[in-house]
Amino acid sequence: MTLTTYLLYVAAVALLILTPGPTMLMCMTNALNHGPRKAMTSVAGSVGAVLCVMLLSAMGLGALLATSETAFTVAKVIGAAYLIWLGIKTFRSEAAVLDAGTEHSPRQRRSFFLRGFLVGASNPKAVLFFAAFFPQFLNPAAPFVPQFAILALTFMAFEFTVLTCCALGVSRIAPLLRSSRAVQWFNRGSGGLFTLMGSLLLLTRRHT
Repeated sequence: MTLTTYLLYVAAVALLILTPGPTMLMCMTNALNHGPRKAMTSVAGSVGAVLCVMLLSAMGLGALLATSETAFTVAKVIGAAYLIWLGIKTFRSEAAVLDAGTEHSPRQRRSFFLRGFLVGASNPKAVLFFAAFFPQFLNPAAPFVPQFAILALTFMAFEFTVLTCCALGVSRIAPLLRSSRAVQWFNRGSGGLFTLMGSLLLLTRRHT
């Protein structure tokens, strides 16, 4: 691809990632309730999900979801159910006292990684997006794999940077909030937003 095409892709990716969504909200919620280490574990899970979604799109799952109403509906319901469940859980959770020096077991780290992965992969529209988005920036006369690698790594780098800034930024203000009810209200607001996102996902259609 040309440099102009790549820069256009970078601009589109930056705009997409900077738009608030479930993964950004999850990282901020984890940082505020559990500290930056666990939040960064969920960031790693979200970035891993992005890579898997891009690979699935490249392998043709995006085309399947675009053509099969049943496949899309099943994926949509599963993703929406997870977001709604996460919203209810977050809404009902209590504000935790942060301790930056606390060590977390491998099992806990896996749990937060899995949570990040599931939130990142819970929207079937993401697969459709990549299936439709990537071809616009690929040169059909050039080898596919190098181009895909460049686009995928660029997207993952942006995603990691933005989510890291969200997680660490919220962690900085957490000590100011833990002595008040602000964290609890943040949890309720975040839980409500997760539930709303899941409900809106249920209303989405393949071709919208």
